[in-house]
Amino acid sequence: MALHVIVGAGPVGTATARLLAERGERVRVVTRRGTGPAHPAIERIAADAADAERLTALTEGAAALYNCANPAYHRWPLDWPPLAAALLTAAERTGAVLATVGNLYGYGPVDAPMTEATPLAATGTKGRVRNRMWADALAAHRAGRARITEVRGSDYVGAEGTSLAMMVLPRVLAGQRVFLPVDWDAPHTWTYIPDVARTLVAAATDERAWGRAWHVPSAPAVSMRDLAGRAAALVGAPAPRLTRMPYPVLWVAGLANPFARELRETAYQFDRPYVLDSTAATATLGVEATPLDRVVKETVAALRG
Repeated sequence: MALHVIVGAGPVGTATARLLAERGERVRVVTRRGTGPAHPAIERIAADAADAERLTALTEGAAALYNCANPAYHRWPLDWPPLAAALLTAAERTGAVLATVGNLYGYGPVDAPMTEATPLAATGTKGRVRNRMWADALAAHRAGRARITEVRGSDYVGAEGTSLAMMVLPRVLAGQRVFLPVDWDAPHTWTYIPDVARTLVAAATDERAWGRAWHVPSAPAVSMRDLAGRAAALVGAPAPRLTRMPYPVLWVAGLANPFARELRETAYQFDRPYVLDSTAATATLGVEATPLDRVVKETVAALRG
């Protein structure tokens, strides 16, 4: 049994820990409070992962180190640099493969489906933070100091997801009107959390995946109206009542709400088609996207449960 160290116990960290444990691997989950899923094969450790010495000690002998952390949205410029540096240092010192859960912010606004070759042209703060992390890791890989990879998904759906879709669906299932600054009819890729975990583990354990980023296999893009309609139909809820909020309302909301303020930067993701091409990961790593109808069914079941 190989040892796998996971930093972070959010939705993706938890799904990754469970996947590895169910495969018979040894898993060590590192969080500030020692939280994580309960399983005989999972060891939960309370530690500050930004402490490179402590993280290195916890990673000794590990096959892979998974960056599943997610600092508070408004603290990314402060919290990510020391945490990313500690993770990379631990990977360099121990030889563990550093597998990072990324996202699409680094591409910035796009007008075509995103592939792994899409330029990292972000102008926003969060996108630049992610791009700096990736550049540092890639430089270490190319210099022979570390083995690294990254998987990038679109907005998450699934149990415990925190995307706009996961804010919309509970209200739709309750028959309530939803008022958000989005184009409800623009095609959008939705990434299922278990698919992120499967891609992350595949990339960490397959040397063909090292030294580059991969897009998480995701079902064909559908609009948020379509997604909401499928969820409502499953439970016999009324047809979704979806109203587009004018952008100035979001801007004003951001004056008092830090989360709303951060959404200003990424509002472009929901005012146009936002489509992920994930064919490379399927072709090379053999990971298939979970069909959307199954994703919606399991997501609705989790929300109702």
